[in-house]
Order: sequence, then structure tokens, then C-alpha cells
Amino acid sequence: MKRNRRAKIVATLGPSANDNGSISKLFEAGADVFRLNFSHGTHAEHKSRLAIIRGLERKFNRPVAVLVDLQGPKLRIGVMENGRTNIISGQAFRLDLDEEPGDASRVALPHREIFDVLKSGNEILLDDGKIRLLVTDIGENYIDTRVTTGGILTDRKGVNIPEALLPLKSMTEKDQADLRFALDMGVDWVALSFVQRPDDIVEARQIVEDRAAIMSKLEKPSAIDQLDDIIHLSDAIMVARGDLGVELPPEDVPVLQKRIIRKCREAGKPVVVATQMLESMISAPAPTRAEASDVATAVFDGADAVMLSGETAAGEYPAEAVDIMDRIIARTERDPAYRAILETAHPDPEHTSPDAITAAARQVAETIDAVAIVTYTTSGSTTLRASRERPLVPILCLTEREKTARRLVLAWGVHSVITQDVRNFADMIEKACRIAQQEELAQLDERLVVTAGVPFGTPGATNILRITRV
Repeated sequence: MKRNRRAKIVATLGPSANDNGSISKLFEAGADVFRLNFSHGTHAEHKSRLAIIRGLERKFNRPVAVLVDLQGPKLRIGVMENGRTNIISGQAFRLDLDEEPGDASRVALPHREIFDVLKSGNEILLDDGKIRLLVTDIGENYIDTRVTTGGILTDRKGVNIPEALLPLKSMTEKDQADLRFALDMGVDWVALSFVQRPDDIVEARQIVEDRAAIMSKLEKPSAIDQLDDIIHLSDAIMVARGDLGVELPPEDVPVLQKRIIRKCREAGKPVVVATQMLESMISAPAPTRAEASDVATAVFDGADAVMLSGETAAGEYPAEAVDIMDRIIARTERDPAYRAILETAHPDPEHTSPDAITAAARQVAETIDAVAIVTYTTSGSTTLRASRERPLVPILCLTEREKTARRLVLAWGVHSVITQDVRNFADMIEKACRIAQQEELAQLDERLVVTAGVPFGTPGATNILRITRV
């Protein structure tokens, strides 16, 4: 099950991929990480899917990462008198706290916290931005607006406030219950929705501790204003382009995607590009050429992983979507321009001994035509440094910690193997050569570059570089 690519694939599970057969097909087609979306489904359904994934691990003897995506707070309007109404551009429209069904002139907005932060001139978006309102006046219990883009408005559509930092925490009571359930199940990654500020990650970390790694979803413009701090506090980042595209001008999203990926790579944090990557494959057996180019662009940008959402969760062709994404990534990585682009964006190593060793490992591997870089790691930091370097060859991660091996599945170029920690230098070299052969990363007489830390088993103590011949 060795992948012939460096960037990884995250596949979302749902009604279309819900049993052993369908989930196994996704894995065999190329899925590296499985996403459990807690916006949908019951705890029992998610627990059943996780059990299937752990069964795949045992069957294929390969770590598989599980990502739980928390729903986060959802801002929605109330219901309409007849379920729907037509709002005309230029008309006045009121949002208020009255729970009565709405009509063409008003609708309930049952979120008191929004009233306290809005100002005249702010924009309110309804139904993923299909309807746009400009705030003209704010009272204690109402918000008066002028409709700048009209349309059909139906019950309980979503509300977005692009220009305001909302006084909402990223986790609701439901999210906290879901999070504790997910941690008890033993998931590897937790994706936080609605992250607006660094404090949102700090709050989640108090619950998560070291039981899982935290991935912050960048959906709100307010998060971009504090991007560096959010990246620093997170273990990984997701570029949630769908929500960003609602609250930001469409022309800003591609530029922002590149900026986020660049900053994550500089920080050595994995970054996932998500939303509408192969959207047409929800109902079609092949993607559009534009979608194929979109996936390739994320790979050219240096993303660690690309994600499928509805394509695998509810689509008609889930395994085919993973297969074509696998093929697009592999073809992109074979292009000579891919390596040139990665080299151009190569970040400088930090001024530490572990970074110096890791940067040297990449250079040595290229100079001597080694077939792989082998990293011994406890916490995962050694392997993440190697991934940050984007070497020409695969990164074989050897660790005795199951949760470290699973988490690192998400990282670019990493092939994780769970093994007992080494006792001495001879053991280190013997084990690196033997496992590289077993995992089909090396053959007899080929060379490996090995990095580790002494004393063995000390987290973050990378201080050794060895060249060995299999």
C-alpha cells in the first residue's frame, strides 16, 4: 500500500461510504486520512466508521489517520410564513428577535450577540452569500437593512457577517460533547470550525490536551488578521475555501490560499486545501478540467493534503473521486515545474541543531542519490522537519508511538511505520535498512540517509545524521 505520491488525500465519510466495503475501496483507491463530519450523523454511526478504519489498519498493516470535524456555531435566520419569499434588490428588509414567521419585509434572527457588534454600513450575507443586505440602522431588537442582492429566501438559511468579530466561541455545547466523544473513541485529529482568534485554539487545547492534534479551519476573515498566531498555536491548518469564498471577494481566495500554504510550510505545520475540489463528481463519473487544474494548483502550491467532502460522503462515485485525485496529484508531482516551484518557495531552516541536521539530510540525500530519508521520532517533530524540507525522496517515519504514526500520515511525503524504539547505533541502522526494504522504499545496495536523536527516545533531540547502504 505504498503511495506513489507525496501530497495526501483526505476523504470524508458519509452515506456513500458507510460500510466496510465502501470505506475499504476509498482506502485502496488512495485515501490516507478519513474525515468524520460531526455536522451530520450520529455518534453511533461515527463510532462504527472508526471501527472499520481501525480494521483496515490491521488488514493492511498501515497507520491511517482519522480527522473529526466539529460543526461549530451555526448562525441561521428563522422560518418564513410559507417556507419561502422573494426579496427584491433595493427594498428595505428587517432582521429582528421576533420569533413569528417571516415575510417579504422581515425575518427572525435569533442571535442576540450579532446585534451588539454590527454597525451601519456592515454587510450581512444570507444563504451562502446569495442574498446580500447592507445595514442601515440598528436598534435594541432589530437590524434594518437595504437589500443589495435579492432572491428567494427560504427557512433557516445561514447567516454570515464578514466585517465583524463575533462574540462567539468556536465550540458550542454540542461541539464540546462531540469532542469528548471523539477523544474517547481515539481519533487522531480534531478540526475546529469557526476559528476567529487564537483564544479559540487555547480553549480547545484545554479539553484536547495531548489526546489528539488540533487542525484550525480558516473560514473567517477575522482569522486571517491573526494568521501567524493561529498557525503557531495549531498543529495543522485547513483552508476552508467555501466559507472563505462567501465572506471574501472570490478574487482574494486563490491569493490567500497561496499565502496560507506558504506560511504553514515556513512554520512546519501541515496544511490541507478543502472544499469543492472535485465537486462535479458528486453526480458525474469524471471531474471538469477546471477542477483537475484546481487540485493540481494546490499541489503546486505545496499543500500537504487535498480534501474530498461531498464527493465521497454523498456522491455517486466516491472511489472514482479518490482515484482521479490520486492520479492528478501523481501526475502533477512528476512535472519538472513542480520541483522548481517547491525549490523557489523553500523556507530557510531555523537556527537550531535539529533544523540544521534535517536540512543537511535533504541535501545529502540528493547529492548521493539516496532512495529515502529515515527519521526516528517520538513526538513527530523530527519527521515534520523533514517534511518541511520537501525532499526529492520519500520520508520513512519510524516511531514506537501509534498516535504519532497516525498523525504523521497527514504530512507531505511521510510513510509512517510503528516499530519499537532503537537501543543503539547498530540497531538504528539495521532497523532502518530492514524496514525500508519491507516497505518497498529501498532495495539491496541502495543508500539511505538516517536522522535520529541521542539519547534515543528523547523528543525533539535530532542530532545525528548517518548514511548507510542497504
